[in-house]
Amino acid sequence: MNARHPQPAPALTIQQWFNTDRPITLESLRGKVVVIEAFQMLCPGCVSHGLPQAVRVHQTFSASEVAVIGLHTVFEHHDAMTPTALKAFLHEYRIPFPVGVDRPDGHDGVPQTMRAYAMRGTPTLILIDARGNLRQQHFGSVADLTLGAQIAELVLEARQDAARTDEVARQAEGAPVEEGCASGACSVDAR
Repeated sequence: MNARHPQPAPALTIQQWFNTDRPITLESLRGKVVVIEAFQMLCPGCVSHGLPQAVRVHQTFSASEVAVIGLHTVFEHHDAMTPTALKAFLHEYRIPFPVGVDRPDGHDGVPQTMRAYAMRGTPTLILIDARGNLRQQHFGSVADLTLGAQIAELVLEARQDAARTDEVARQAEGAPVEEGCASGACSVDAR
């Protein structure tokens, strides 16, 4: 995890969305951990590992804390991997989460989001924390347990941030600061 110096995640530059009623932005997902699976339909590693893993993450973690997004980022075989073909692919492989088509750059075939993240290819897994910072980017496959632990760590950070924000708000309103142990946690008066 890149915890020491996290940088804001670049915006997604999407041409078209599937499996969602409205466009998605990283800004709209603030407060959630975001898992992005960058893939191509004709990428064997994407079909055998990346997308199935993303489906498992989608099924395992609460949608209120973790958002999973697919990013179809085509840098080769452009004529074969059209949005129409992608729609059929998503249906056949039963991909349940939103998938955005990375916007072509019109120059050398490397799509805009792929370029912004300096991806080396597909599959690429991207983890963004609840504050919108890029925390992990991995080209190739990632072990399920490793990924699960990384996501859980980011979820815990988000929960701790939310608890601190709530505590500061209560203090600003003059509410008493809770001390002692309750509900499985012990707090110390920070004053």
